[in-house]
Amino acid sequence: MIAIDWGTTGFRAFRLDAAGHVVERREAALGILAVHDQRFAEALESQVGDWLNLGVAPVLMSGMVGSRQGWREAAYLPCPVGASDVGAHLTEVQWGSPTRVGWIVPGLITRDASGIHDVLRGEETQILGIAADLGPGEHAVCLPGTHSKWITLRDGRIITFRTFMTGELFAVLRDHSILGRTMRHGADDFTAFDAGVQRASAPGGLPHHLFGIRAESLAGRLDPEAAAQYLSGLLIGHELREAVRSTTAVHLLGAPALVDRYARALRTRGIAVEILDPDAAVRGLFHIARSRSGAR
Repeated sequence: MIAIDWGTTGFRAFRLDAAGHVVERREAALGILAVHDQRFAEALESQVGDWLNLGVAPVLMSGMVGSRQGWREAAYLPCPVGASDVGAHLTEVQWGSPTRVGWIVPGLITRDASGIHDVLRGEETQILGIAADLGPGEHAVCLPGTHSKWITLRDGRIITFRTFMTGELFAVLRDHSILGRTMRHGADDFTAFDAGVQRASAPGGLPHHLFGIRAESLAGRLDPEAAAQYLSGLLIGHELREAVRSTTAVHLLGAPALVDRYARALRTRGIAVEILDPDAAVRGLFHIARSRSGAR
């Protein structure tokens, strides 16, 4: 089969054998924002046309390719869900000849205790890719990123999740607020990062803590090279303060550099950490495809 992780800015394709092992992989800066005039079929052919010509099938895609800005919108599926539920609700796309057929994985939707919706798209394949490894029982899984996701997984099914805009908030504050004027690029300073994480545990709330970055800089107590690291620790610390209130162990899944930051912050709070395979989306797509085949 061909497994495709097609996001906002990137495109990753994997050719898998019958056992789900990666035979070949390709990557390109060909996210959905780089595809103009809905020419997704042409974009796909440019990357994996030779695989398709070999008759490799099925083609299963996940990520923002299924959003309203993507190839075709794949409706959100309400939680709780497992691989078989996702496999039963794929959205079909066809192009060129009748043999050119693919399926897009749906996103997921849930509600919090106040009835407010939360959504994700793409992360569901990663979670389902590692569900079997985690085994029975309930597990907390965090996918750090621009919009960090915290997923509750129980007996291989995604029960619910929460999103924190921590990464995007960091970029906005660093690049478009008065705080950024006190910052200069420097090497990673984990002393400042740790101080930010610790500050998040103090009274006062996030808006007050944020202004403290400027005040400490003006007072000469926070170096410009360390200010961004302090901000990163502060925001991640506030995220963890809410996300791990009753959690004793967290599984982390994502880009190594960011995962390392979250692991460091979690361990300062006495939370056990396990780092998972960042290529779990490939395994998830394979499990979804297999569950779909088994349902036929």
